[in-house]
Amino acid sequence: MADIIYTLAGKPYLNITNQCPCACTFCIRERHGSVGDAGSLWHQTDPTWHQIEQALAAFDFSRADEAVFCGYGEPFAQLENLKRTAQWLKTHYPKLKLRVNTNGLGDLIHNRPTAQELKGLVDALSISLNAPNAQRYAALCQPVYGEKSFDAMLSFAAQAKAFCPEVVLSVVAVVTPEEIEQCRAIAARLDLPLRVRALD
Repeated sequence: MADIIYTLAGKPYLNITNQCPCACTFCIRERHGSVGDAGSLWHQTDPTWHQIEQALAAFDFSRADEAVFCGYGEPFAQLENLKRTAQWLKTHYPKLKLRVNTNGLGDLIHNRPTAQELKGLVDALSISLNAPNAQRYAALCQPVYGEKSFDAMLSFAAQAKAFCPEVVLSVVAVVTPEEIEQCRAIAARLDLPLRVRALD
């Protein structure tokens, strides 16, 4: 069975799904079978809530200041388990900061607004912007929803500010410096910070 919880640089990460509507050309899961201390992050099938709860109960989060939903899939693809996991952690470790790394396509996955469903459960969202326009985004991230994914992601980011204390856009440094500056301008229009990530 793949790891549901793994650590990287001492920080716990939650790998609750392998489903993802994107096939990013730069995604680490296309190059490595695991990250950090994980044996494997590839689930044969996504873990059930019971399996996730068992993993949570067996792990000591008391020394951590933050836990991150980030594995080999999009956390919003398993939204109910994402919410149940966040609620469990808030109940048992109320001081633990919870962050979700997401491609921001939850609304397209579930055909409804989803940012509001994490109100009070998640402290931070890191949303992958990754490109300055829909065409470039489609080429780099290869979303199953096509070019409309870009605007859906931006809409999600704009909505998320009302429900999450900290929202950040990110871009992986596989695009040109000019494109990074264009992404910075998009983030500024949304009144959100932009984090430039090195390619893993």
